[in-house]
Amino acid sequence: MEPWRSALTNYERDQILIRGRPIQELMGAGNFADTAFLLLSGRPATAGEPRLWNAILTACADHGPSSPSALAARVAASGNRQSVSAAVAAGVLAIGDVHGGAGQQAMEMLVEGLARAERQGASPEAIAERMAGEHAEARRRIPGLGHRVHGTDPRTTVLFDLARAAGVSGRAVGLLQHFQAAASRRAGRDLPINIDGALGAVLLDLGFPPDVGHVAFLLGRVAGIAAHVLEERAREKPMRIRIPFTYDGPPPGS
Repeated sequence: MEPWRSALTNYERDQILIRGRPIQELMGAGNFADTAFLLLSGRPATAGEPRLWNAILTACADHGPSSPSALAARVAASGNRQSVSAAVAAGVLAIGDVHGGAGQQAMEMLVEGLARAERQGASPEAIAERMAGEHAEARRRIPGLGHRVHGTDPRTTVLFDLARAAGVSGRAVGLLQHFQAAASRRAGRDLPINIDGALGAVLLDLGFPPDVGHVAFLLGRVAGIAAHVLEERAREKPMRIRIPFTYDGPPPGS
């Protein structure tokens, strides 16, 4: 059988290398987020990038016990007191295209928009108008805009400010801002950029491909999921979660 190939990690008798860097060097000089950046991008974060990357992970860390991932994790922890990993895994498995997937979707939308601008020689403003029109005509959910709770997402401004300070804010952030303005005009109301849109645009300008939008959310949210599992185990009785429901099936004997 042909050996597997990997450019990520190597280990020998007295050495572990991650992307060619000794693990003791990474342990002493950086932090976990720096190592995650190195693993995912293939290069060390430079200048203001570590602070920006840390902010992205922090922004994804938790959004309360009612989010699908935290809720699923707490239900699993309520019914399975033996396995922390099973409850955390239940929370991770609740993350998908609707919960946690909008960052990747926003990145894919922006990648396509930037490619169209290049192919057509059009301005970002013109492409943003076309994108907004297409979403309105198709009545598609707009990834990266609006929020079910926040009128203004408190995390978005922080990411954009850090991106500018790091010299990272570029074409993707610019296109998203034009798109937000165009989509809001068509909707007749403000559609603010949410954390999914902000992290997606910033990750693209950092050089990451779209699927890292999903990975970044997972990396950050696991901390929150684990905290919810531990809190459920420490503070609540087993099987304490009861979901109210109404039966609307066939009557008895039918």
